[in-house]
Amino acid sequence: MTKKQKKNLIRIIISSVLMIVLMFLPVTGWLRFALFMVPYLIIGYDILIKAGKGIINLQPFDECFLMALATAGALVIAVTGDGDYLEAIAVMLFYQIGEWFQSYAVGKSRRNISELMDIRPDYANVELNGNIEQVDPDEVETGTIIIVKPGEKIPIDGIVVEGRSTLNTSALTGESIPRDAAPGDEVISGCVNISGLLRIRTTKEFEESTASKILDLVENASSRKSRSEAFITRFARIYTPAVVFSALMVAILPPVFSMLFISSPANWSMWIYRALTFLVISCPCALVISVPLSFFAGIGGASRNGILVKGSNYLEQLSRTKIVVFDKTGTLTKGVFEVTQVCPEGIEKKELLRLTAAAEHYSTHPIAHSLRKAVGNDMYIEAPDSVDEIIGCGIIAKIGEDMVAAGNSRLMDKCGIEYKSNESAGTVIYTAKNNKYLGSIVISDAIRPTSSDAIAELKKSGIRKTVMLTGDSLSAAKQISQKLGIDEMYSELLPGDKVEEVERLLSEKRKGEILAFAGDGINDAPVLSRADIGIAMGAMGSDAAIEASDIVLMDDDPIKISKAIAISRKCVRIVNENIWFSIGIKVICLVLGALGLANMWAAIFADVGVMVLAVLNSVRALIVKQPKKAK
Repeated sequence: MTKKQKKNLIRIIISSVLMIVLMFLPVTGWLRFALFMVPYLIIGYDILIKAGKGIINLQPFDECFLMALATAGALVIAVTGDGDYLEAIAVMLFYQIGEWFQSYAVGKSRRNISELMDIRPDYANVELNGNIEQVDPDEVETGTIIIVKPGEKIPIDGIVVEGRSTLNTSALTGESIPRDAAPGDEVISGCVNISGLLRIRTTKEFEESTASKILDLVENASSRKSRSEAFITRFARIYTPAVVFSALMVAILPPVFSMLFISSPANWSMWIYRALTFLVISCPCALVISVPLSFFAGIGGASRNGILVKGSNYLEQLSRTKIVVFDKTGTLTKGVFEVTQVCPEGIEKKELLRLTAAAEHYSTHPIAHSLRKAVGNDMYIEAPDSVDEIIGCGIIAKIGEDMVAAGNSRLMDKCGIEYKSNESAGTVIYTAKNNKYLGSIVISDAIRPTSSDAIAELKKSGIRKTVMLTGDSLSAAKQISQKLGIDEMYSELLPGDKVEEVERLLSEKRKGEILAFAGDGINDAPVLSRADIGIAMGAMGSDAAIEASDIVLMDDDPIKISKAIAISRKCVRIVNENIWFSIGIKVICLVLGALGLANMWAAIFADVGVMVLAVLNSVRALIVKQPKKAK
């Protein structure tokens, strides 16, 4: 509980005690008025100040103005002898109780986000002249060796150069299972070093590191409003002045009509009391507070589970997702390639591997890494003199006096080289030297353990269609799509082809449906931007993909997609419940209040009671069932 919450709780308790004591004190007249003003001002002084500031700034129509006007009117009626001081105090008291519940609920959601915010490092340890000095992470340049002691947060992304340890990644991924770190492993900022001392060579500056980007995403999430929030904001601007003028009409028109047309007593106090009751009932607190709070709680619950949603508008859209399109490599598969087959033609296997690895020498693609790994350290890989990369086809490299072409079948066709087709499942690389075919190498990518469960969970949740897009061969794509139970599959696609396929799927989708695309690589950035909802794999994904996406999965687990959809649907369901419940109760009580069938106590329930119930309902958005993982 915050200091402000404790202070308001003390005010609520003091006012409640004083109100109960004053009920039994046998005092009358102005002394009674003065005594009742004490608990009234204790509980309501801040509301009166806010209402006064609103009037001074020519923006009076808000819930503070309604509360101040209604309670001041109730006090006037009580002074004249036709009312009860308790009603005015009760309105303020229960309104503040509702505000306290709302503050507590926001705090609960904010704590989940602040746990994520705790990934911000305070310092980085840099070794200078044999001494370890603590410096601001912003001052650390790329390539600097930093030291992370046990219990400290990794301040900047980098590669472990010395030491072994276990890392706690729960603040980033929502998963409690620690991961090991050893020399050569990439580590990301925000993780906590649990056991051993690590020396890490930084690969990014702090502002480009994972922790910094996550903090920026979360801090800016509240600025992107959902359609429901935008509607409520517009609704409140029109609704509040409308009910103030309606209350004036209730207070003035019936008495005037009675005097002028039916010659009856005006009974001003009764109609003013009804108008004040009408004002209290009409206060839109439940709507104005509960709708943004529900989305805030939803984003907080998602972040606690390692799902970063960049705004409540994306959370709302995600709830209507009916088509999910996946990139294959790094999304449904691990993106960890291994050479599984070498088919030489008139050349030794090792020489074929060496030439192909030499052609891919400067490539950072996982395929190039797997080729270098297959060659090993016992064979020299010559760096090419020049490299011509043909997008979507492969590489033509000049190595000494030879021209080596390494790529897919399109590259062989483009170069006019006759080759023997290899239909094995996996990524097939054909290699030729000086236009002479030398053989093929098959590289396979392992399916993620949870991919099958992820597809099953999506279908169970009502996703109409799952699609896989890949640049891999038809045989490799077909094998994986059948194994995972994916509805549609498109293979041998260039980056531009993926955009075209998504465009086609967007044009074919039904009205009101949302298409989500999940990917991780730099080539996926255009597709992530084009889809209705872009979902990026955050742990292994490229910066471009994370930047272009609307939702980031921090542990690269595709099953988190179904969890994100579950969070969004529950959140939107809660929002709709709050809207219909709040409006329904208010309409009923407004009619009863105007007819004189509802007094100020009913008004208090219609305003504060509904607000408390709506706020408590909103907090449910923090709790989400965990989808079952593969054993």
